[in-house]
Amino acid sequence: MENRMEISLLMDHYGVLLTEKQRSIMSMYYDMDLSLSEIAENQETSRQAIHDLIKRCIRILEDYEGKLSLMRSSQESERTKEKILMVLRESCLKNDNTLLQEISGLLGEF
Repeated sequence: MENRMEISLLMDHYGVLLTEKQRSIMSMYYDMDLSLSEIAENQETSRQAIHDLIKRCIRILEDYEGKLSLMRSSQESERTKEKILMVLRESCLKNDNTLLQEISGLLGEF
């Protein structure tokens, strides 16, 4: 998973479980867009060490998601909220009395 957006979401959910050094380096690389060389110079270590640490952090974050599924659950909740809003908008436009039944059905997905 090298998708920057997915890694950012994983960091939002599980970043606190990384060490301060790991969080700092991940932030420098993904948030500040520093190169491996720039981070290595800043940390007084090798470029390879930074590369390895970032790869290890990604594996750790993916492992947390695999076990806890917080990101997936959050995304599913967002999709359900979007469905509810869509049903509300359609119901307001149609002045339809089936709104409560449709929303109840969607909330049953939780």
